[in-house]
Amino acid sequence: MSTKYVYTFGDGKAEGKADMKNLLGGKGANLAEMNLIGVPVPAGFTITTEVCTEYNKQGRDAVVAMIKDNVEASIVKTEEAMNAKFGANGDAFPLLISVRSGARVSMPGMMDTVLNLGMNDETVKIIAEKSGAEKFAYDSYRRFIQMYGGVVMGVEAENGKHDPFELVLDKVKSDNNYASDAEMTVADLKTVVAEFKKVVKENAGQDFPTNPWDQLWGAICAVFDSWNTERAILYRRMEQIPDEWGTAVNVQAMVYGNMGETSATGVCFSRDAATGEDLFNGEYLINAQGEDVVSGVRTPQEITLIGSKRWAERNGTSEEVRAKDFPSLEEAMPELYNELNAVQEKLENHYHDMQDMEFTIQDGKLWMLQTRNGKRTGAAMVKMAVDMLAEGLIDEKTAVLRLEPNKLDELLHPVFEKSAIASAKVLSKGLPASPGAATGKIVFSAEDAEEWSDRGEKVILVRRETSPEDLKGMYAAEGILTERGGMTSHAAVVARGMGKCCVSSAAGISVTPSALKINGVAFKEGDFISLNGTTGEVYEGKVATITPTLDGDFGKIMDLAENNTRMYVRTNADTPADAKTAREFGAKGIGLCRTEHMFFEGERIWAIREMILAEDLEGRKAALDKLLPIQRQDFSGILEAMDGLGVTIRLLDPPLHEFTPNDAASQAEMAEKLGVDVEVVKAKVESLHEFNPMLGHRGCRLGNTYPEITEMQARAIIEAACDLKAKGLDPKPEIMVPLIGTVKELKMQEGIIRETAAKVFEEKGVKVDYMVGTMIEIPRAAVTADEIAEVAEFFSFGTNDLTQMGFGYSRDDAGKFLPIYIRKGILKNDPFQVLDQDGIGQLVRMGCEKGKSTRPNIKLGICGEHGGEPSSVEFCNSVGMDYVSCSPFRVPIARLAAAQANLKQN
Repeated sequence: MSTKYVYTFGDGKAEGKADMKNLLGGKGANLAEMNLIGVPVPAGFTITTEVCTEYNKQGRDAVVAMIKDNVEASIVKTEEAMNAKFGANGDAFPLLISVRSGARVSMPGMMDTVLNLGMNDETVKIIAEKSGAEKFAYDSYRRFIQMYGGVVMGVEAENGKHDPFELVLDKVKSDNNYASDAEMTVADLKTVVAEFKKVVKENAGQDFPTNPWDQLWGAICAVFDSWNTERAILYRRMEQIPDEWGTAVNVQAMVYGNMGETSATGVCFSRDAATGEDLFNGEYLINAQGEDVVSGVRTPQEITLIGSKRWAERNGTSEEVRAKDFPSLEEAMPELYNELNAVQEKLENHYHDMQDMEFTIQDGKLWMLQTRNGKRTGAAMVKMAVDMLAEGLIDEKTAVLRLEPNKLDELLHPVFEKSAIASAKVLSKGLPASPGAATGKIVFSAEDAEEWSDRGEKVILVRRETSPEDLKGMYAAEGILTERGGMTSHAAVVARGMGKCCVSSAAGISVTPSALKINGVAFKEGDFISLNGTTGEVYEGKVATITPTLDGDFGKIMDLAENNTRMYVRTNADTPADAKTAREFGAKGIGLCRTEHMFFEGERIWAIREMILAEDLEGRKAALDKLLPIQRQDFSGILEAMDGLGVTIRLLDPPLHEFTPNDAASQAEMAEKLGVDVEVVKAKVESLHEFNPMLGHRGCRLGNTYPEITEMQARAIIEAACDLKAKGLDPKPEIMVPLIGTVKELKMQEGIIRETAAKVFEEKGVKVDYMVGTMIEIPRAAVTADEIAEVAEFFSFGTNDLTQMGFGYSRDDAGKFLPIYIRKGILKNDPFQVLDQDGIGQLVRMGCEKGKSTRPNIKLGICGEHGGEPSSVEFCNSVGMDYVSCSPFRVPIARLAAAQANLKQN
């Protein structure tokens, strides 16, 4: 059988149906389905997404030839269903059509549309005569020339100039002192039509096409072309929609909401898309086309009476004025409102989801033009799922799978007030490193951030990049803005862990220790700026924020996730406060506690610097003895916060140079504080310099060259656990050795840990259960995981470094080229945000399989940033991991993603 490329619908019949979205696109599949369930839909046909794929491969001429016969036959069917003729054909009423896009998933406004197609000098006269509405006919004609001229023929405003079509309209209105397009007479509209044709000739270099078939093929090809416009490509990148999917084209008979006072058009929703309230709502206009409702040229009116009253109250409009000038559809056309209300109920019950619908009323008859599952806010998403489950409209599995995990972010972080953000000036856009909204005064140092915060100021910490030394300032700030760094830079990772808003690698900014410039404009300390960590935008001045509340519906969603999951969720946390936050969000332990973050608090930085400067073992041990009680206290607080749950504590990982200052003033301060000559400090700093420190003297390499560091940390962990057990608690420490590449590296570290633990048990007279494992973050470790599992009791996959080493991309510098790679299609996603399942994922899979082959009960988890990204969580479930770990504020997202992964794979 030959491939079917065109599917017809109309008059209650359809060749397609709702489950054919991959082939017919969402709009085409739903137009067919509405016909099949008895909803009034203008007839038409859908050209499949497969044709778009062929169009992009073979080009226009080949595809037109391929589908020409099918399209012509489908036009005949549409004519029969609508009792009209395409073009000026005898005495029949002319069939005018719309040509719209329709991807598998909704891409609102991203692709092109042409309305009123089929108009020419002959058809406009016939329509005027047969409809008895000459003004309507010529108004439709001028709209068609303007839309077709722009979409198909490329007539548009040049840089810095006005749209040439709008200039014509403005002149006619100005010459006649009209306030709006609606005041134009038939004579005016005829003048506009003639002038519009001249505009096309002047700008496109050819006459406006009068043959309806030429118009149709031009519009069909324009819709296919719009799949690859800049805005459509950008939207697909944002929504992770594959380029190869393509768009369908929907060709449909026009119906008119602008045929007079008995006609109208509008958009409506079966529930409130902002709040989730079970309230039919929407907007409409009498005597208008659909574009008028959304363009803002006229004030749209509410569909329901309750919505109209709420609108009036919000806008300070009196009830008398509202009822007279802005009546609801329920009041203005009660019978048609009741019919529309019945249709929306039917559609929601049929699709079992909130519907976003477009409709037209032509001379007293209701037509539905589109329905789709409506987009919604995070709060509305949660409420609708809970309500529909309670109503019996959906089951538990559907409720869980319908939710978008990343949308839960909206409920966990501050957001900007809609009215405030609408007027805010965008200064720059960077990477959305950590979600939320923040506004505050600029400060340039961690010390100033802490000091200003202590006196009640809200601040934004602005840095070239951040380091562990900035932790206190980051904690004190409302948000962080950096000139450099990617999605897994220090600023990004730590901000997400703290639940702080962060924008990194912002375009056009330069930062010095005391100044910020954005595209050449200077900002000084104390100036207000605002950050949107969800979009990456930087705004001028102070923008009002609000903090969402977690209501009972959120808890119900988390309970649903808990009931349907196999893989549990831990958190990456370095403080008792973070651990407590994560546990409240449902974390079942800590998957990564980074001990190096603890070394920058208070006076402890000086003890670690003293250890670095020490010339011999005794000197290092003396310095470490100062750190021991501090570390013990740190671990005690975290183990207590996670009482009864596993806590994976990573031994010291970063290179020692991160703990030493680079500038001369700080080096002088260090020398004075530690009582040594400044030249000694400078020499030590120089000796610690490495050309590639991320591949240098760090991780287990530090512990094996300086075993006293591992000994001190192991003692602090085990002593803290023993003390807690003596108090009746149930600590579960898991000691993790970082950056191993060979089993011998791990074996040596394990020996130190177990020997130290045995000593503590003997000294304390108390024993605790503990585990020794490792982070699999070097490709060689994944390849030799069967050997490593002979020693390791657990693996935690550090996918940040595994991605960095597997790709050979520096995660701090890749921001310079990764956006270009993604734009050019070299990569589909930033591999530091979304796990590369085909490459890095296979190293993870190999590590899991090899680890289990040696130690069947080995505990497997992931602690890289991918642990909170839904598609990566699904992959972790598929390879049999026991848990994923992520920053505290991503725990709910990971919990929902883990439940969805389990439901999809079982």
